Parts: sequence; C-alpha cells; structure tokens
Amino acid sequence: MPAKAGARTGRRSAKRDFPLSRVRYFLEPGPIVLVSSKWQGRTNIMTMGWHMVMAFSPSLVACLISSGNHSHDMIRGSGECVINLPTTELTEQVIGIGNSSGSEIDKFKEFGLTAEKASEVAAPLIRECHANFECRLHDEALISRYDVFVFEVVKAHARPEPKHPETLHYKGDGVFMVAGTVIDRSSLFRASML
Repeated sequence: MPAKAGARTGRRSAKRDFPLSRVRYFLEPGPIVLVSSKWQGRTNIMTMGWHMVMAFSPSLVACLISSGNHSHDMIRGSGECVINLPTTELTEQVIGIGNSSGSEIDKFKEFGLTAEKASEVAAPLIRECHANFECRLHDEALISRYDVFVFEVVKAHARPEPKHPETLHYKGDGVFMVAGTVIDRSSLFRASML
C-alpha cells in the first residue's frame, strides 16, 4: 500500500511557490454562512466565510467581521447575532447579500428571505437556511486588534434532513466549491476522539 501511494505521488505535478496572499484559498474553513443581526430597531444580514469552532462546551465560535462592514458595529453594539447556514439553493442570495450594504437596503426584503424570531437573542433567524445558531458575544479581546468576535452559541436549530446538506465553500475570486461526497470512517475513531 505505501509503495502504491508513493507511486501515485510521483505522477503528480511538482509544487511551486505560491503567493502568500492567496493561502486563504486553500485554508478557508467554510462553509459560507449568513450572519443576521439586529440593533437599534434595524436588521441586517452579511455573508461570511471566516469562522472557526474554538470550543465544544461551551460552544464557542470565532468570526472575523471587518470593521468596514455594516454588521460590525451592529453586532458589537448588540453583543449578539445569528449564524445561519445556507445551502446551495441560496447561492444567488449569498452573493447578492455579500455585494450589498445593509446601510442602504433591507436585505431580508431585497433578497426574499424570511426573518423569524429567535429564542435567546433579538437578532432574527433566516427561515430558508438549513440551520441557525443563536450567538452572544463571549469575548471581545480580539475585536479591536483583529476584528475577531468570539461568540457563544446559546441555542441551535437544524433540519434533520438532509444529514449532510450541500453547503457552499468559498475559494476566492468568485469561485465556490460545494460540499461533496461524505466519507464515513467513524468506526476507525475511538469514542473520545470523535
């Protein structure tokens, strides 16, 4: 088996230097999410790809929200948001939301999305999304320096089917990948490592 893997590697093209500014195209964690917020009587939605799970219990998620983004001040002011998981069916809305500013339009109305009342936060859920994660700001130590918000997920909602929805993963330059074939190797993992 190792020899075969080595032989396969030998046929691949040689690696070359790669621009450091484009490293994110390989390391974007994906999937793309829609972050909804509410502050001072107004709602907004932003498209975001820069996020990562930081802890399981409590459930902590870090999100990079640029200070130049309208949602930055809304979320910092309210201290909460909802991270919504769209599927490929919402590709056009994901792009449209990312290409517009909530300071100029009502994105729920403009993109035909339904705002639903959340259980634990004032920010609305997006009904059309596969899952919704209600979040409260947990740690703001990295906001001023890196625009990184650390949220605690305080309530989660998800459709039971499909178990593995087709989600969008941004590669940069206007190109997305779609979540692909599921490879289940759970039988190989110890319970403590799952």
